[in-house]
Amino acid sequence: MTKPYYGGQAVLEGVMMQGPKGKAIVCRDAQGRLVRKISSSASIREKYPILKCPIIRGCIAFGESLIKGMQDITWSAAQAGESEEDQLSKKDMAIAIILAVVLTVVLFIAIPVFAANYIRPYVGDFGRSLAEGLLRLAIFIGYVVAISRMSDIKRLFQYHGAEHKTIFAYEAGKVLTVENVRPYTTIHPRCGTSFLLMAMIIMIIVFTFVGRTDPLERILIKILCMPIVAGVSFEIYRLPLKFPNSIVVRALTAPGMWMQRLTTSEPDDGQLAVAIASITSVPGFPQEQIASMPEFYDPTKDMQAAQTSQFSQKGATQC
Repeated sequence: MTKPYYGGQAVLEGVMMQGPKGKAIVCRDAQGRLVRKISSSASIREKYPILKCPIIRGCIAFGESLIKGMQDITWSAAQAGESEEDQLSKKDMAIAIILAVVLTVVLFIAIPVFAANYIRPYVGDFGRSLAEGLLRLAIFIGYVVAISRMSDIKRLFQYHGAEHKTIFAYEAGKVLTVENVRPYTTIHPRCGTSFLLMAMIIMIIVFTFVGRTDPLERILIKILCMPIVAGVSFEIYRLPLKFPNSIVVRALTAPGMWMQRLTTSEPDDGQLAVAIASITSVPGFPQEQIASMPEFYDPTKDMQAAQTSQFSQKGATQC
């Protein structure tokens, strides 16, 4: 029987883990207590089998990860102590996603296209495509290096490393304890960073064959082709699942593995404990790999207690 596949994402002061039967988010609140959220989180691909077809499933997975990822980070931010004014409403979340897409188009498509267009008379169409791709990679790496200097992002990258270590230990069949998880590497072949880098490399290859176009046409073509690029990248991203020992697959995923040295950091034991609590809280996680379940704080109990107290005080006043 094939071992179920688990993946995850770092959130603010925590980790989200997802498996075939659902997902769990575990993070620390402002007082350092563990809080969690468990859901079935069925993909739309389960409802409509046609969406499981190659290429299409990659487009759907990318869209879902963008939307659900924003929701998970918003929830973790609320647990970490952000005020109600700082939390995102559904409208704010929609605006944030739209702005993220626009910023992506501007940074990684428009700027490289216009910049490379200036050297086109000297290097030709092939040289222009190569220059676009290299500039896009440089912007991406520069962006990651810049944000990695922020204290919150440094901790996010540590939780990212904790996520990878925990998944490695699970895949090795270890009982998940901090001691068993700690020795594993923070670099994992099925990381979202690898997916993004693969998409950029595929864009270089695809647009090498796009002929003479002016910058605006080129930007439009790239935007229209983004779903296809995402779909193809997703299929390559999944190759380590099917061919973990293939030299070709290792070569294809190597750039993403290198990039993870920037997006993951060595976690401390407390962060490993959060990642372990997250994956073991996922519905259907194999019991034989669970050492023990930590104690989780339930904020709803405090809310209920406060409401009961207010009700009692009101009744006493009326008496």
